[in-house]
Amino acid sequence: MPPAHRNEDARQAILDATVALSVERGFAATTIEAVAGRAGVGKTTIYRWWPSKAAILIEAIEAARDASAGFPDTGEIQTDLVTQTTNVMHLFESDFGTLWRGLIAAAQSEEAAAEGVTRILRVAIDGCVARLAKAREAGQIRADLDLELAVEIIYGPVYHTWLLRTRPLPEGYMASVLATLMPALAPAPEGT
Repeated sequence: MPPAHRNEDARQAILDATVALSVERGFAATTIEAVAGRAGVGKTTIYRWWPSKAAILIEAIEAARDASAGFPDTGEIQTDLVTQTTNVMHLFESDFGTLWRGLIAAAQSEEAAAEGVTRILRVAIDGCVARLAKAREAGQIRADLDLELAVEIIYGPVYHTWLLRTRPLPEGYMASVLATLMPALAPAPEGT
């Protein structure tokens, strides 16, 4: 087997092992030694490609997010926000949610985890801001709306409910949230 192929196989084995162990044990209890053992590689191989277990998990989370949580564009902002935020909720209910929760917890005390969480969120925020800007140009939301603030308002309920586990997230949760929120984002009727 060519060396480049072996390296890609080892890289994927390390990502898979980190994800599996973080789901099984939690992020805090997952060690580089355990990852190396599960992946069938030496610790030096891991440290050659990643500086920490947080960096490994960040790469895995970015791949999962990119595959599952993109922004649709049907031309109707409320429909697109319901679709995207519901997709995020489903992602949170999967193993991704366990990983993301662990990484967010680690970000409170580990700089590498905090930087990764910020980078992951920045991509998501930028995607939503771009979609909201397009909706603003189409006259579907207020021209004076602070788009970054709108993102916080849109995603705040799902993060609050999911992270703090204050109540279940039923299938129609974000549709209800957005039905309540959209009148505040919409342009004022003409003549007012």
